[in-house]
Amino acid sequence: MSRRIVNVAGFSLGAGNLAFIAGPCVMESKAMTLEVAYALKEYAGGLQVPLIFKASFDKANRTATSSFRGPGLNQGLEILAQVKEEVGLPVLSDVHEVTQVLPAARVLDVIQIPAFLCRQTDLIEAAARTGKPLNLKKGQFLAPWDMAQAAAKATGAGNSSLLLTERGVQFGYNNLVVDFRSLPIMRRLGFPVIMDVTHSVQLPGGQGSCSGGDRQFIPYLARAAVAVGVDAVFMEVHPNPDKALCDGPNSLPLTEVPRLWQDLLELNSLCQRQLAK
Repeated sequence: MSRRIVNVAGFSLGAGNLAFIAGPCVMESKAMTLEVAYALKEYAGGLQVPLIFKASFDKANRTATSSFRGPGLNQGLEILAQVKEEVGLPVLSDVHEVTQVLPAARVLDVIQIPAFLCRQTDLIEAAARTGKPLNLKKGQFLAPWDMAQAAAKATGAGNSSLLLTERGVQFGYNNLVVDFRSLPIMRRLGFPVIMDVTHSVQLPGGQGSCSGGDRQFIPYLARAAVAVGVDAVFMEVHPNPDKALCDGPNSLPLTEVPRLWQDLLELNSLCQRQLAK
């Protein structure tokens, strides 16, 4: 099957170039969100690489009710609109309910369906009907070929601008593992494929009332994914992950982003040259 090219804010995913989707797990404040957005834009500009800024306005799937969820729909979308207009980056965020879809579509360049909700038919169809590109994250409980059904729900609602994201599979209790065969398998479905290299090192519920993680392995998974072949690398970054209010253990320190991106771009260039021979 030929692979579709998905256009986002003036650049293309699926044409052989490597893009990045990056930002904090959740918006902790407007100031922090803009700080990260400006820094990432500077990094991307220096490397001349496409970038989509990501951040959640509400993490409705937190481990415990005491976990920080974010500023909520209205305030969160206002902040993302400022990132889009003031910083000049396309923005991505996740929706958890059908009622969030239309307000989110007025701001977002890419609507994300969370991994836990990748089988929610009404949510996928509502998001698809907006006409915005969708990032469908593969559930921790799914085989890669099962994403054909999630994609079919979106295409059946009239939207073929789809991105499919790998983020690890549940492996025993409080652990995830990445089977890199999933990347070429999902690519055969005909859509650009993304590797989420930070949620893949998460330890779900590993700290009892919240998830843990092991961020030291982020660069290894990222390099492996680019070597196998992906269209974008998704990562959560934070100025001080140890102080992050959500997903700190599996977030990459903001200062480590430029070196990793440079390494990944060089590796992708090498891989593309090998494929062209």
